[in-house]
Amino acid sequence: MSTESLTKEADGREPEEAGSETAAIPPQGSGEEALDPIAALTAERDQLAAEKADLQDRFLRSQAEFQNSRKRAERERAEFAEYASTEAVRALLPILDDFERAIKTESSDREFSKGMGLIYQRFYDSLKKLGLEPIVSTGQPFDPHVHHAVEMVETEEAPDHTVLEEYQRGYNFKGRLLRPAMVKVAVEPGSQK
Repeated sequence: MSTESLTKEADGREPEEAGSETAAIPPQGSGEEALDPIAALTAERDQLAAEKADLQDRFLRSQAEFQNSRKRAERERAEFAEYASTEAVRALLPILDDFERAIKTESSDREFSKGMGLIYQRFYDSLKKLGLEPIVSTGQPFDPHVHHAVEMVETEEAPDHTVLEEYQRGYNFKGRLLRPAMVKVAVEPGSQK
């Protein structure tokens, strides 16, 4: 028996030709085919992970945006409830002014004046409970944020830009300016020219 037939009988294969090395190396195509599905799965996994991160980020942002809008709505609702009576109180201020003028006028009927004073006091106290606060102006430095200068008088008897007289009282409502005070302001002589 020849060596070729011995090799064939032992392995059950055909003997390889001398100098042929291609049979010992596996074909290149089969390894690439095995790597392509893994690379495709890896790329798909990475894409899905990126989409998940994007969706999670969008979800967290929308959740934070919702929380902010809810807090803003609660704050606006609280402010509205706190200052809802502002316009009603503003509409009642001329009546309060009329009461003040009526009390200051002389009357021969003492009981009538006393009754007007009591009504004024009850009315004023009710508005004060709601949050009305008078602005003290006479003798104070002129502040354009709370005073409306109706008249400016040159005088040396008071410091420059001091409120001399109050024509109409100003009011704050719960810490906010409701109506500025109409006042007469002192200025230094010769400064108006």
